[in-house]
Amino acid sequence: MFRRLKAYQVVVDAAIGLAYFCLAFFFRDGPALVGVVALALGIALGVRRASPPISLAVAWVGALVQMFVLHLSPGVADFAILGVLYATAYYGSPLVRRLGLVSVIVAAVVGAFYVDSLDGGTLINLRLDLSSVASVVRELLFVLFYFALLVLLLGSAWAAGTLVRIRLLARERLVAKEAAELDVEAAERDVIVEQERNRIARDMHDVVAHSLAVVIAQADGARYAREADPGAIDGALTAISSTAREALADVRLLLGQLRHAQTEGPQPALEDLGRLLDQLRASGLVISFTTKGTPLQLGTGQQLAVYRIVQEALTNALRHGDVGREVLVRFEWAAVELRMTISSGMIASPGTAELRLGHGLAGMKERAALVGGSLSTRVDDRQFVVVASIPATAIATATTMTAAVTRVTQ
Repeated sequence: MFRRLKAYQVVVDAAIGLAYFCLAFFFRDGPALVGVVALALGIALGVRRASPPISLAVAWVGALVQMFVLHLSPGVADFAILGVLYATAYYGSPLVRRLGLVSVIVAAVVGAFYVDSLDGGTLINLRLDLSSVASVVRELLFVLFYFALLVLLLGSAWAAGTLVRIRLLARERLVAKEAAELDVEAAERDVIVEQERNRIARDMHDVVAHSLAVVIAQADGARYAREADPGAIDGALTAISSTAREALADVRLLLGQLRHAQTEGPQPALEDLGRLLDQLRASGLVISFTTKGTPLQLGTGQQLAVYRIVQEALTNALRHGDVGREVLVRFEWAAVELRMTISSGMIASPGTAELRLGHGLAGMKERAALVGGSLSTRVDDRQFVVVASIPATAIATATTMTAAVTRVTQ
């Protein structure tokens, strides 16, 4: 019955009702009994937000007393009815809103006959004979005019409340929709990251298993060759040390990752980029690969990250980009890192959903982050540019990395 309002709303509505009563009583056009109607309509105006049905009922009581008890002409106090109808449509329940619409029609009919009677109308008392036909028509026209005027006046207040309520609900739905979309996007991003973490854990499993197998083989070989060839021990220990460092780095990448499935299979490395580029070229993608600087030694985890990032970026270019434009893949070897830049032509404009964070971009970002690097994307003159930095495991140059990069460029 009563809506919960804030304290300041209760105070404001009470002040409005009291002020309206004082104003209507001061400008009354009739005896002091007009104050009864003014009081009723002031109360209706004061409780319009707290209880729309009570407000509507009190307004009806005041209007009926005014017309059929005090026989008063419409006055200033009656303008409160407009506020009551507005509140009925805006704050009321579906039943109360329908009652408000019915009140508009009924009040227009009753008010039209009442106002006509105040103007001397005799429609009700006329007898339907030939001598009174002209008077009946004239009175009907007056009543229809008053009815149309009251429907327009009262209906406008009710319609205004309905329109404002609909607009407010539409705004709330829009806000709720945007919040839901953000929640869905966040959930999708979490799923993407989790899926990528699982795939990385599966990839790293084989890398670490290979590294530990090498360590075990070197250790066993050195133990058996200790007496026959003591000089082989130094080479074995060197291989064990190098392989163990790489394995330790890969194990650190595994910490905190959840694995739900593992599959056996060879892991791609930097030397496999050439085959990857050839496959994508055969699919219709025009690729230009350039390298600058002296290649550094990359661990197996870093090499896998480089391969997956290039693979995903070129796959996105093939699926979503302009395959008629050349894709530029550039490797820049700095003192302690590899900086990759992959630029491809765009079909979609920068404002479309094509450039939003998807599975591929989320996976590339996660790949780079888990090996201690970073990845960012940007739009540059209708070119979609992926820039990634992958740290090297050592500053010294490595012959194997140089050979791998040479094979890619050939």
